[in-house]
Amino acid sequence: MTKTKIALFTAGLLAVSTPAWVHHSGAMFDPSSEKTIAGKVTEFNWTNPHSSFKLEVTDASGTSEVWAIEMNGPQNLMHDGWKRSTIKPGDKVTVVVHPLRDGKPGGSYVSITLADGTTLKGTGPGQSGYEAPKTP
Repeated sequence: MTKTKIALFTAGLLAVSTPAWVHHSGAMFDPSSEKTIAGKVTEFNWTNPHSSFKLEVTDASGTSEVWAIEMNGPQNLMHDGWKRSTIKPGDKVTVVVHPLRDGKPGGSYVSITLADGTTLKGTGPGQSGYEAPKTP
């Protein structure tokens, strides 16, 4: 084999193997279940490969717990209408998630309703079915 063929073969092999090592499973989330939670944003991370935020949720008895919500990356969120400034600590929001299978307070993002009534949908990690926003 010539050096060119070896280089092309190696490049091709790397190109097709890259998605396998960068993707991780969403198996920790229960896609057959949705949970709606409301609370106050305590942290928002606009980062790759997955953005995330934390939500302080207080139940009827006054007990609070912090939920960790994992989302898609910023590029996908922008397609869903998000900006880096969409939420910030202190914002009161209502969130729909696919909860963690182990029952801990966390989940994979499905949608959020902001204090002004705006609802943004999307998909979180391990989910398929992305729908592009409809243009008016």
